[in-house]
Amino acid sequence: MEQNGLKTGTTTVGVIVKDAVVLAADMRASMGHLAYDEDSKKLYKITDEIAVTNAGAVGDSLTIIRFLKSQARLYEIERETKITPNAMASFLSNILNANRYYPFAVQFVLGGINEGPELYEVTPFGGVLKREKYAVSGSGTELALATLDQNYRGGMSETEGIALAVKAIDAGKKRDVFSGGTSVAVMVIDKKGIRELGDEEVKKFTQKEENRKVGIGR
Repeated sequence: MEQNGLKTGTTTVGVIVKDAVVLAADMRASMGHLAYDEDSKKLYKITDEIAVTNAGAVGDSLTIIRFLKSQARLYEIERETKITPNAMASFLSNILNANRYYPFAVQFVLGGINEGPELYEVTPFGGVLKREKYAVSGSGTELALATLDQNYRGGMSETEGIALAVKAIDAGKKRDVFSGGTSVAVMVIDKKGIRELGDEEVKKFTQKEENRKVGIGR
C-alpha cells in the first residue's frame, strides 16, 4: 500500500482449520524501497478470542488497533458479554468507511472464535468479506493466494494449517520485494484462547518446507 513513511508491504494470511484459526505474516517493514525493519510485528491480539493481521501504514494500523482494544473492553463492561468476531469486523468496517474521504492506508485480516472459527477480510474502505476457508492481505496476496488455492482442504488439523500458512507466507517472501523478514509470525486462535508460536516452533515448519524444496530439486 503506497504511502509516505513506514509501511508494511506485507504478506499476511488467515486459515480456518478444525476448531481454530491460524494467522500468519511476514516480518518486513519497508520505507519506500528500503527494507527498514526485518523483525516487524504484524499480528495483534484484540481480545482473548480475536486477533488481526495488518498490512499498510504502520501508524494508521496501530492507531486503529489501540482503538479496537479499548472498545472491545468497553463493550464487555457495558454489555457484560464479550464482543464476537463478527461484531468486531462490523465495528472495524464502520471506522474505515467513516474515514473513506481521508482513508487509513490499511488492510486487515481478522480471525476469532465464537461458536466456531470465523475469518474476515476488511478492506481499506470498510468492505467486509467473510471467508470460509482462508483470507489474504498485502502486496504478496497473489503469491500467497496461489499457494492456498492449490493446497487448502477442509478439515485440516492445526499442524497442517500452520504448515500451509507458513508455506503461503514463504511464497510471498520469495517473490514480493516488500515481504520478507527474519522469520514468519504465527498465531493460533481456538477455544483455549490465543497462542503465538515462538521462533523455535516456527523454525520447525520453515525448515521442513526448505527440506521439501531441496528434495524436489534433487
